[in-house]
Amino acid sequence: MCMLCDDEKAYQAYMNYLDKMERQGKAADPNVAVNAVLDEIEAAAKVAAKKDDPANDKTLSPFFCSPINK
Repeated sequence: MCMLCDDEKAYQAYMNYLDKMERQGKAADPNVAVNAVLDEIEAAAKVAAKKDDPANDKTLSPFFCSPINK
């Protein structure tokens, strides 16, 4: 649990997962919860990486030189 406590986003994701499981009336297994939280964080990181890619930025000037994808 220390790994999640050191990272505020991971801790918040863990607490959200526990709340979701409680609303569904299920008991949350800590091992499954940690894996679900880590998967969610990895997915969010992939989305953020795509969003930060200059090739996906639609606000850039047409005269901006973006890298060419071959």
